[in-house]
Amino acid sequence: MGEVETQLPGGTANRGRVVRVGDTVRRPLRPSGPAVHRLLDHLERSGFDGAPRFLGIDEHGREVLSFVPGESVTPPYPAWSMTDQALDSVAVLLRRYHEAVADFVPEDVAWAEPVPRAYVDGLVSHNDPNLDNIVFRDGTAVALIDFDLAGPGSALWDVATAIRLWAPLRPEPDVDDQRRGRTLTRLKRFADSYGLSPEDRTRLVEAATDNHTWCMDYVRRRAEAGHPWFHQRWSTGEAALTARTNTWFATQAQTLHQALLN
Repeated sequence: MGEVETQLPGGTANRGRVVRVGDTVRRPLRPSGPAVHRLLDHLERSGFDGAPRFLGIDEHGREVLSFVPGESVTPPYPAWSMTDQALDSVAVLLRRYHEAVADFVPEDVAWAEPVPRAYVDGLVSHNDPNLDNIVFRDGTAVALIDFDLAGPGSALWDVATAIRLWAPLRPEPDVDDQRRGRTLTRLKRFADSYGLSPEDRTRLVEAATDNHTWCMDYVRRRAEAGHPWFHQRWSTGEAALTARTNTWFATQAQTLHQALLN
């Protein structure tokens, strides 16, 4: 009998196509795969234990990664995942990743999706520390997964991505869990827990705004290209939420910036 494949819950791009086989994960191979594999190899050599290991390509042409035990955060969000302690641990994990990747210098590799040039400073950032791309154990973030969008970026860009999703930075009526009413507190707390530099702190709100634009443009383009899950996401509320959030960023930028300085 062949090895048992168990479908894993996932995000949008690879929904239904990621499986667990024993202590491994099998995922579709992307054009940026060789670049990501070099990155994962570097993280392993550096002793960073917060990412899966690249193990090779299987007989079906899928990449094989080590399985990272734990829980990712998917709706309905469990109460423990919305706590300040969980938020702090995400910031610490992201900082550890940036320290581990700081001396990684990729050459002659193709990455998936370029980030705005203003946020590229030589560091290869994860670029998608979404709630379901972080593994927790006992309420503490222990690993980043899904490096499909990794590529040249910066610590600031990753922090902006993370805080936009984890605070979250969006209109208050669109926050339907225990984080409602705590956006400003969680924004500052994440920056403090990460240890964001004063210079990056002054740019964080602008970076989060630009990250929102970048991310939603990516979703829109994939939807228009016919990707079924991106199309479903965009057509069932994401487009309207994007428009509301664009307005929210424009009107709340000064308040958000001030919260970081208090």
